[in-house]
Amino acid sequence: MRVLITGASGQVGAAVARLFADQLPDATLLLPTRAELDLLQPDSIRAAVAAAEPRWIVSCGAYTAVDAAESHREAAHAANAVAPGILAEQAARCGAGMIHFSTDYVFDGSGERPWVETDPTGPPNVYGSTKLLGEEAVTAALGSTALPWVVLRTSWVYSGGGKNFVRTMLRLLSTQREALRTVGDQHGAPTAAADLAAAALTIVREGEAGSPDGTLRGALLGRTGVYHCAGTGETTWAGLAEAVRDYLRLQHGLEPPAITPINTEDYPTPARRPLNSRLNCDKLHSAFGVRLPHWRISVADALRELAATDLQPTLTGRA
Repeated sequence: MRVLITGASGQVGAAVARLFADQLPDATLLLPTRAELDLLQPDSIRAAVAAAEPRWIVSCGAYTAVDAAESHREAAHAANAVAPGILAEQAARCGAGMIHFSTDYVFDGSGERPWVETDPTGPPNVYGSTKLLGEEAVTAALGSTALPWVVLRTSWVYSGGGKNFVRTMLRLLSTQREALRTVGDQHGAPTAAADLAAAALTIVREGEAGSPDGTLRGALLGRTGVYHCAGTGETTWAGLAEAVRDYLRLQHGLEPPAITPINTEDYPTPARRPLNSRLNCDKLHSAFGVRLPHWRISVADALRELAATDLQPTLTGRA
């Protein structure tokens, strides 16, 4: 089985590649670099997929700089809106299954109820708008086929590597003494890249198990489409920062500075952020039996991984 993973140097892509290598030892993982598959260049995408001849495409690559997307609209549109559609078209051409990752930013952030997949969309920024177009392009290319395809909308992604909020808070709270001002009126669920990789693995295995004739056509009959996939529970960015603070206090005996919650309007950014990023993930559980761990459990796992490297200078200095 040949699995093409785009964005393998990013948080989600790296987690997918790592887990698939461990759990699918007979699979050939194809991890193209940007020079080999450039999401901004349609011909590059087509050539890379044609050469790879994959059985599955896991689309993790994206333009994820939310604020920068406001001023780099063409690049964000190419990577987030156009590229997923081309990948899906190529999947249809070669009979491959596809998993594509999207975002809670396709919703406008109003209300307090967790969003379900059928709720009206209304992206608040360029990033969300381009990701929604990408979802629609995947649906258009694969929706009328019998091939297995799934779009996974997620939120507040972090991992034990790369640039993310959890890592930033770990660094700031372990080195600074002044109180940290952190947004406390945006609500959502932190989601570990490792948990997203596990969800993708389950879907691939379900597709392989449901393959009726050796091909993937009809493999996920009645279960293709858009799903929400985020950590269980909810918090705010300030609440997530408090979880990091508690970890430093309880596990390493540090005395981090206090967290001061602020409103979104007190922390202006080029891209507008949604206040409500809660995602209802019941549909994913019903279809695939997948429910991600509570966000606190997965954050603790990531913090233990990060502490081995990021905290070492701090802990050495206290010795």
